Amino acid sequence: MAFVSTYLNFDGTTEAAFTFYASVFGTEFTAPIVRMGEAPHAATLSEVEQQLVMHVSLPIIGGHILMGTDMVRSQGHELRQGNNISLSIDLDSRAEADRLYQALAEGGSEGTGMFDAPWNAYWGTTLDRFGIRWMFHAPN
Repeated sequence: MAFVSTYLNFDGTTEAAFTFYASVFGTEFTAPIVRMGEAPHAATLSEVEQQLVMHVSLPIIGGHILMGTDMVRSQGHELRQGNNISLSIDLDSRAEADRLYQALAEGGSEGTGMFDAPWNAYWGTTLDRFGIRWMFHAPN
């Protein structure tokens, strides 16, 4: 079943923010926090960067899921307006992911294209023409 989540980017404070959000909403992470040190490119990261959050997921209200990550400066990531929040769309098919990606990427910028990601998913992201970042996720 398709659904939409909110994805937040932080500059090294994801874990603190999500610990706070969990206390506010009285909920728990859906899975353990995934660290940057678990990423395929972890060997290129400093020890401090390896401890940053790669992914965390927290249910909040009405089935809505809040997800987050830390930006990694050594990888060229820079937190700025337009990339601090994304709407993450989980879809049932690659075809629907491709359709929505193409429509929202038209006139936009900073797109990755859709590709087979290392976490066994079909994934991509784009900044639409209005400066809103969209992430697309479908079964691989």
